[in-house]
Amino acid sequence: MNDFGSNYGQTIEPAVLEENRHQAQCPFCSMQCKKEVVEQITTRGVKYKTVGVDNPTTHGRLCVKGHSAYQHVIHEDRITNPMKKVGGRFKPIEWDEALDIIEQRTKEIQETSGKNALSVYGGGSLTNEEAYLLGKFARVGLQTKYIDYNGRFCMSSAASAATKTFGVDRGFTNGIEEIPNAKCLILAGTNIAECQPTIMPYFEQAKQNGSFIIVIDPRVTETAKMADLHLQLKPGEDWSLTTALLKVIFDKNLQNKEFLQNRTEGAEELEAYVRQYSVEELAKRADVPRGDIEQAATIFAEAGTGMIFTARGVEQQIDGHQAVRHFINLALVCGHIGKPGAGYGAITGQANGQGGREHGQKSDQLPGYRSIEDPKAREHVAAVWNVNEKDMPGKGVSAYEMMQKTKNGEIKGMFLVGSNPIASNPNASIVKEGLEALDFLVVVDLFISETAEYADLVLPSTAYIEDEGTLTNMEGRVTWRQGGRPAPGQAKHDWEILSLIASRLGKGEWFSYRSAEEIFEELRLASKGGPADYYGITYERIKQENGVFWPCPSLEEKGRQRLFDESFVHSNGRAHCFTPEHGEEIIKERLSEARPLYLTTGRVMSHYLTGVQTGKSARLNARYFESFVEIHPETADKYGIKENDLVTLESLQGSIVVRNQWSENIRKDTIFVPFHWAGKQNVNRLIAGTLDPVCQMPGFKLAAVSMKPAEAKKQEI
Repeated sequence: MNDFGSNYGQTIEPAVLEENRHQAQCPFCSMQCKKEVVEQITTRGVKYKTVGVDNPTTHGRLCVKGHSAYQHVIHEDRITNPMKKVGGRFKPIEWDEALDIIEQRTKEIQETSGKNALSVYGGGSLTNEEAYLLGKFARVGLQTKYIDYNGRFCMSSAASAATKTFGVDRGFTNGIEEIPNAKCLILAGTNIAECQPTIMPYFEQAKQNGSFIIVIDPRVTETAKMADLHLQLKPGEDWSLTTALLKVIFDKNLQNKEFLQNRTEGAEELEAYVRQYSVEELAKRADVPRGDIEQAATIFAEAGTGMIFTARGVEQQIDGHQAVRHFINLALVCGHIGKPGAGYGAITGQANGQGGREHGQKSDQLPGYRSIEDPKAREHVAAVWNVNEKDMPGKGVSAYEMMQKTKNGEIKGMFLVGSNPIASNPNASIVKEGLEALDFLVVVDLFISETAEYADLVLPSTAYIEDEGTLTNMEGRVTWRQGGRPAPGQAKHDWEILSLIASRLGKGEWFSYRSAEEIFEELRLASKGGPADYYGITYERIKQENGVFWPCPSLEEKGRQRLFDESFVHSNGRAHCFTPEHGEEIIKERLSEARPLYLTTGRVMSHYLTGVQTGKSARLNARYFESFVEIHPETADKYGIKENDLVTLESLQGSIVVRNQWSENIRKDTIFVPFHWAGKQNVNRLIAGTLDPVCQMPGFKLAAVSMKPAEAKKQEI
């Protein structure tokens, strides 16, 4: 027998000394997949395994990001102490010193420049409790009107469109399990196969049931490959395409006249508006074959049930509000709303993109999706908060507009929680100048992000697997994230950090919370009677029922899974068809000899937002470790670009250098760049600061650019 004994040639599994199981929800997209992270301490170190957990929305499915999310939680770069910038570098300090600095600097700014010289910038992945508390912190703790969040760049077009049309904005008007019952499905500007892959089985089941699937996208994405009909429109021409679809429906007399007469207003004006256009001219403008438009319109109108889903491709335009309203017009004209297998859905991007916009992070909102300009709403929330309504500030400005105000010196201090605006905002040079101009910047995060590099203080936050709270998924189901893994070092929950700061500023009596559930109980009261009414939802109910839909106005009621069965939320009970007024067409960037290509942007499956978290995962980085530009081979040849070489892209706003990938899945007049990278690869450097006039959404999905091989001396990225 040799020295290896009888185990020679065999793999010896390390002995497990201790095992911890952490129940969690994925921190990335709005599907909110539930999972269990198993942490094993063995004789050879620590091992991790992620297992999907059954739930009503995703039934235990996980994508590659969900499986890998634990990797950023345990990454060596996580900050576990408050960090103070000294001589251009960060050094760890204690919480008391950090709070002393915040108290001193905040009071100095307020005394010299007024309360509105301070601002709050939030994130769409915060829990409902923390999103709610951030709004209260701004309006009670700091008494500033300047608060907004990165969800402004994600859902604001769909939110404003749904509110104007239906009277309320909830991601889906139906439960997600109704998708397979729709006889026709339209997916506009969404690549769910890569961005929300765990929703795909619902569409695959619909296809098996005989549903006709229409995908609208300038690229032949993995989602488009599933479609029965792909309308590969020119970027930014959603208005042209939807107007053409409506024109075909009215021309063929396929509209649901009974529904329009009994449940909508403005249908006659809409019909008159679209009849003035020629389908041929609109098809040419959208660069979609007329026959395909007629087929899509006819099949959708004649289907017994139908659903429309929009996402960032439609919404992230400077006419995003109008574009989404026109897609909703299609659902109304065909009567595809308020019944099983018929409805509208906005494919929410961020983890809590739905809940995050309901409870006070937006500049014009109070909890429960109330308007901050509504006197009754202000009185209700003031009573819950036990403050004088007259002391509550009014409406502020959108996220990008706040950055403009930092640049011009109007805003001098900022508290930034869970976001990375230097990478996510358009016109990044303005954002950089604004951050540099601030007298005082506090960032709450897990890592020193590109934005945090400009901070005076960075405060360590807890990760998704450590932080308990509720989140609202894309279908409007309020779920509970257990958290519970011990926080590393001196990291604290976002709600704890906000409460500590408020206490130092003399507002401790309004922020004396002991748990996330205690904050949720206050949120219930604040939302009571509002459009997003959570009053009937409790932690106990969420746990027992595996999530509860809002609105849920009482403990006796079941949450409403399908909306608008009998009535819409407007005072007259009708939905409002949308007709653009004369002169309302918004002029977008046009191609020119100097900038002859359309640029559009989006995601890849293995990364999330600006990559602060997914960039810390070796497994995810192995798939995409750098950005790229997708180019049609014929376009590349025209510009003398060899495959995989670096190229320079330039717009009126700036330039970037990225590596190119050839693909026949994109239009020849269009290039695509993902937005997950910062620095010299940050595609948002190329995006103008022009905003949608209704919802203040930037036009991320369309820019006119030039392209050329990168110079040899500039081949580094």
